[in-house]
Order: sequence, then structure tokens, then C-alpha cells
Amino acid sequence: MKNIAQYVIFSAIAAAIVVFCTIGFLALYSNNSEGQLSSANDRHIGMIPFNIVPLEPSSSLGLKQFNSTDELRNFLLVAQARNNMAYPATQANSAVTMAPMMGPVVPTPFGAITSAPTYSQGAVAPSTAESGIDYSATNIQVSNVDEPDFLKNDGKYAYILSQDKLTIVDAYPGDTAKIVSKVGLDVKGQSLQNMFLNKDRLVIFYNGNDEQYSIPKYDYIPNTVYTPTTHAIVIDVSDRENPKILKNYEVNGNYFSARMIGNYVYFISTSNVDYNNPIPPVVRQSSQAIISPPVYYYDMPESNYNFNTVTSFDIFGDKINSQTYLMGSTGTLYVSTDAIYIAYQKNYPYYYGIDSKDRFFNAIVPLLPDDVQNRIKSISQSEMDPDTKWAQISDLMQNTYNNMPESDKTQLFGKIQRALQDYNTKAQEDSTKTVIEKITIDNETLKYVAHGQVPGYLLNQYSMDQSGNKFRVATTSQYYNQANGNGQSNNVYVLDESLNIVGSLEKIAPNEKIYSARFMGDKLYLVTFHRIDPFFVIDLSADTPKVLGALKIPGYSSYLHPYDENHIIGIGKEVTQTQYGNSEPLGVKISLFDVSDVSNPVTVDTYEIGGPTSNSDVLSDPKALLFDKEKNILSLPIWQQQNGQLVPLGEGVTGGPIAANNWQGFYVFGVDPSHGFHLKGTVEHYNGTDYGYSQGSRSFYINESLYTVTPNLMKINDLNNIGHEINQIRLENTGQIIKYLPQ
Repeated sequence: MKNIAQYVIFSAIAAAIVVFCTIGFLALYSNNSEGQLSSANDRHIGMIPFNIVPLEPSSSLGLKQFNSTDELRNFLLVAQARNNMAYPATQANSAVTMAPMMGPVVPTPFGAITSAPTYSQGAVAPSTAESGIDYSATNIQVSNVDEPDFLKNDGKYAYILSQDKLTIVDAYPGDTAKIVSKVGLDVKGQSLQNMFLNKDRLVIFYNGNDEQYSIPKYDYIPNTVYTPTTHAIVIDVSDRENPKILKNYEVNGNYFSARMIGNYVYFISTSNVDYNNPIPPVVRQSSQAIISPPVYYYDMPESNYNFNTVTSFDIFGDKINSQTYLMGSTGTLYVSTDAIYIAYQKNYPYYYGIDSKDRFFNAIVPLLPDDVQNRIKSISQSEMDPDTKWAQISDLMQNTYNNMPESDKTQLFGKIQRALQDYNTKAQEDSTKTVIEKITIDNETLKYVAHGQVPGYLLNQYSMDQSGNKFRVATTSQYYNQANGNGQSNNVYVLDESLNIVGSLEKIAPNEKIYSARFMGDKLYLVTFHRIDPFFVIDLSADTPKVLGALKIPGYSSYLHPYDENHIIGIGKEVTQTQYGNSEPLGVKISLFDVSDVSNPVTVDTYEIGGPTSNSDVLSDPKALLFDKEKNILSLPIWQQQNGQLVPLGEGVTGGPIAANNWQGFYVFGVDPSHGFHLKGTVEHYNGTDYGYSQGSRSFYINESLYTVTPNLMKINDLNNIGHEINQIRLENTGQIIKYLPQ
């Protein structure tokens, strides 16, 4: 026990040295001498910079706005020092590696280029299709909130992005379909990301790597800086043979994601922060700076900071608004018709014994005899110095152990070990949080309104949902338990409009993790997986969620799609168990679940496609799914290997596999809620060798024609007779001249 006391004394001395050095560092930078960091108004800084203007002085949120880059720099340097002390084992240099990071020449005060204009939400844009034309759109999560994709159609024309090219196809009628134009965009070796279609306007996103020049502070020689930039290009396609670029908005940072509500586009770009020389993002139009977005932050420490810029603009006008938030990395985006939710994972470092004092008093002391607990409490509340307190507590505990029968002592130590395991497990579960930032689209402006956290990590955007004034989240928590090894469990949380947790359901399906989630009204359908697929129905009609029913079947569903209020379609993989007890995936599997009896969900039907090598874009990208209940069509892209075998090299010697036949195409089903799936047919796009699987397959319909698209080919088939091919159009390697867009 003497060694323990010495260790505690040494730890306390070491901690004091770290604190002393950190305070010295902060004091150094609080001096207002020439060449040292100071705010624009030469105010001193302490643990955090105080020269910050709150966005709303009366706001309880505490959201604050920087007035200058000097204030931002001071804040980051203080945060870096704080993190070096709080996260000694994980702290790394947060600055980006490209140097020197001077950035664009902009006025030091933020927002000085122009005030941020406001905007209003428009109505859903009508299509250019003729009256009576029926056509499908992109598979989206939230009604009236469009999501970008590389393929869009308006019931007459199809627009397809591929690498640096835009292809416009006169798609309907199918028998006369043809390419109207194919144009290349000068994107400096980058690939076009995705786009929106609104009437006769396209909005196309891509990442650029812009070259800019800047003179460092108090220097005279311009430096070249290469910075990632998100481009949002607005293109007029009313003349589809000669599309024209109307606007080219540029925002510093990498493109993350976007949504379109009415006539307004909202997109997010993210960029690393150089702690020593932070350059906030700037919005440009055709390389001319038009907005220096205000930079806001929430007073919540982060191990690493990033600029997350939310920009919105009117597709048909000149209104544009942009705001930058200093926060952790953007990870997942959910957008409703009135709010944007940015979520990211935050890991709090966990070390064995990092909270040794709390662990001692919360896990160990309550198991000691009552009289010993009271004496420890009395000692801890005394005026003695910490080392003397621990020396007396240590002696007390040793004397207690020495006076106990050996059997009682063994029993006590066993209880303490189990309590410590539980404590450590809980501490690890709490070390991973999902941070959620809420920005409302209200009264024609972007407004940051809330910040919240929930335990665990998200699977994807379908793990989040807004219903009324409540926000619901499904997460998975991971931990290590000394007795049982690695473990995980799943949780559902209900948050109020301020993102405070008001209800929870934890420890769902221990030792499994979430594979898919779908919120539908006051229900959550959740699939977890380890060796079998538990399909849960969870009630969200009250703030406290509860499991209504569960169904366990082999395999798992990676994506859940509503058929109607009583039936859910699951798309995933079939799974078998090996002789060693491990799970081995088989073919792509579609399932139809009947949830009319929420306490007893049942499987109506399943259909397995291919073998272990089969795959579908839908498993990772739900936009690849085409489903329409009224048309009774479910179309999903499939890739699978066939006839792979080993090459014999001689007696007893086997070589590598020969090139297998690879099939790529689409499986098209009808769905009946009573009987399940029936295969209407397949559309083959490729069947040969030496063909690598390429992500990026879509299908859509216009009236009674089914359009299936892979990177090189568009096929048009009769929707009522899938085997009847109407037309096909080659999209790539046509040998034709590509016209570049006029500026």
C-alpha cells in the first residue's frame, strides 16, 4: 500500500507540472506585445478568448461569433493547449499539412464582404414532362426534401453524370430515345459528384483544388496555397443541345452533402483547420469573393476542430446565405423540411484508471463495511492535504483487510472486481458519443438553435428522424469487458426540440450491432445482426421507447423500405453458419415483413439472388432502389460472379482461379403483401469475363417503360413485359466529339 501512496504523490506532482506549463503557455499569449497573438481589440485572453460577441446575448445556448481571425486563432491555440492536457495520449498536431496555409486575401473582420442575404422556401418545382406523363424520382428519405444523385429525370429527359461529363438523353418515348448532347466540364481532373434537377435548371456539385495566392501577415512575398473547394454550378438546360452555365458558386472545403427544398439548395462543405494560421471559408461566385461567412462556435471542447460551412441559395435568383460553424468533423446529415441536423462521432479518450478517484468512491467504497465507508467519508471531507488523506485511507483499508476472515476477504475482493468491470464497461460505453447540431430553416433564414449528445455511434442518415418537435436517434455502443471481451449493444433516444434527451431505450440486442433502421411515424423498425437477424418493432408513441415485438431469421437487412403502414421490405444478405460457428454471407436477399401485429412481426416471403459473390448497390446506397407500389415494381441492380474455378497446374498442384463470368444487370420484381415477391424478369447489362464491378447503377420508369442504367449503357424495356427490350443507348466510349459548356 506504500507503493500506492507513492504513485499517487508522483501523479499529483506530474499533473501539477502539466497545469503549470499550460497556464504559463496561456499567460505568454495573453501579453499584448508586438508579434504575439492578440485579439483585434488587444484584449487579454484566459482559458478561453473573451473577445467574442454572442449571436444572441440572451440565448441560453451560448452560441458565439468570432469577430476576427485573431480571435479565432487565440481560441484554437487555447483549445490545443487544453487538449494537450486533457488528451495526452491521443493529441496530435491538428494543423493541416499543406503549408503555408495563408488562404485567400479577405478582410480580417468576418462578414465584411457583404451581408448574408435571406431566402424563402419555394414550392415543389413542376416537371417539364407533358401532362399525363407518370415517372419515378430519386429514392429519398424525407418527403419534399430532395437528395442529389448522379442521375435525374423529368419524365421526358434523363440527365446523367459520369466522371467529368454530363449526358442528356431524350428518353421518352423509349423507342426513339437518343442522346441529345454530351458535354464535358472543365473540372481539373476531378469527378462530378451529383446534382439536382429543378424545371430547366441543374445544380451540379464537384470538388476542386483551387490555387490561390496570399501574403503572410507582416511579410511581402505572396505564397501559393492549394485549397479544396466545393463548386455548385447552376446550369440552364432549357436548350438541351446547348446547356449554359449561369452561376458557379465556390466555397472553401470538401463537398459533404446537399438537399433541395422547393427552389432552394442547401449544401455543406467541410475543411480542416490550421490551428496556427486559421483561414475561414469564403464564398465566391466565378472566383469573385461575395461572402465571408460569419464563424460561430458552441462552447463545447472538441479534440479536433473543423470548419463546417452551410450554404443555401435560390436556384432561380441571386439570393445566397452562408454560415460557418467551428465544430467536429461532419459525419452524417439529416434534413427535414424545417431543420438541418449535422451529426458526428466524438470519442472521449478512455484509459484504465483515468477516473481512478471517481471509480474508487463510486465502485469500491460502497462495497466496504458501513463503518469503514463512514470513516473514509469523514477523512475525505477533512481539511488535510490529499496525500495525507490517502495515506490514512490506505492504512484504514489495510487494517480492515487484516482483521477479516480469509473467506470474507476473498468474497469482498470478488465483488469489487465485478464492480470495477462494470464501471470500466460503462466508462467505455460513455467514451463514444454522437454529437448533433441543429440548424433551423425558419423565417427565411438559417438559425443555429441546439446542440446535443447521445451515447454510441450512428450507422447512417436513416438512424435519425424528426417527428413533430421530437428528434429520434438509434445508435450502437461498443465496449470491452475483461470477463467477456469485446461487446456492443444498441440504443434508441428521444430528444426534445432543444436536443435534450427526454426518453431512452438502451441495451437492445447485446453483442449485436445495428445493420439498418427505418423510422415510420410512431414506430421504429430496427435490424441488428451477429449470427441471426433480429427484426425489432419499437414503439415511439411516447417519450420512452419500448420494444413491441421481434422476429429472428437468418441473414440481415442493410436497408429497410416501407411498402405500406403494415409491411416493410428488407434488402440485405442471406447468411449461413460455418462449421466453426462463424457467419458466412451468401446471396443478396429481399424480405417482406408483415408488421400489422406489432407484437408478432412475421416474414411473408424472402427471395435470394445469387451466391456469396453477389452484391447490389442498394446495400450501401438506397438511391439505387426503384420501388413504386402503384406500378407494382421493385427494381434493384445486381452483380454476381458465375462459374469461377481453379486452374490445374499439374498433379496435386492447383493455381489461381480463372477469370469468372461476371453478370451485371437488374432484377425486377412485383410485390404482393399477401404472397410476397414474384420475379417479373431480369435486364442484363453485361455477361462476360474480366469485368470489374462498378458502383453506380440506377433504374427509373417513364409511363410504361423501364430504364436501367449502368456506367456504359442505358436499356429501355417494356414495364409490363420486362423481357421485351425497346431500345438501348451506349453512354460511354462512343467515339463522338464532346462539346464543352459555354461559359
